[in-house]
Amino acid sequence: MTQIRQLLSQKGNSVWKIDGSATVYEAAIEMNRHRCGALVVECDDQVVGIFTERDMLRRVVAECRKPEETRVDEVMTRDVVCCSPETTAEEARTAMRERRIRHLPVADDEERLIGLISIGDLNAELHASQQHTLFLLHQYIHGQV
Repeated sequence: MTQIRQLLSQKGNSVWKIDGSATVYEAAIEMNRHRCGALVVECDDQVVGIFTERDMLRRVVAECRKPEETRVDEVMTRDVVCCSPETTAEEARTAMRERRIRHLPVADDEERLIGLISIGDLNAELHASQQHTLFLLHQYIHGQV
């Protein structure tokens, strides 16, 4: 079973971050620049929040707040769920589905951020796994094993 560690080694462990004192407008610029849907907020190497596209829609746009005047730490998600590198892709997918989230920070044993996975990363892994299974089944059925 695929572990998150394997996914990070394939996709890289770059994590886009932003300071909680930055404005939502600055966060939007960063998200556009990096083509990402979430920015992690840290304090003293600990994850204290995550700012996502959903946060922007629900807590800024829907509440008619001004992005250039609203700080990220006022509207970020504070109850951040993290996983470990040893978490399986299926466990991560289940956590995302149950909590209705699209991004999952990955933290080491000291709770330091070492990566970020998205539902897209997990879907790509699942697709690749299914394609491999289909290939093996095809070989088996056609006597190529």
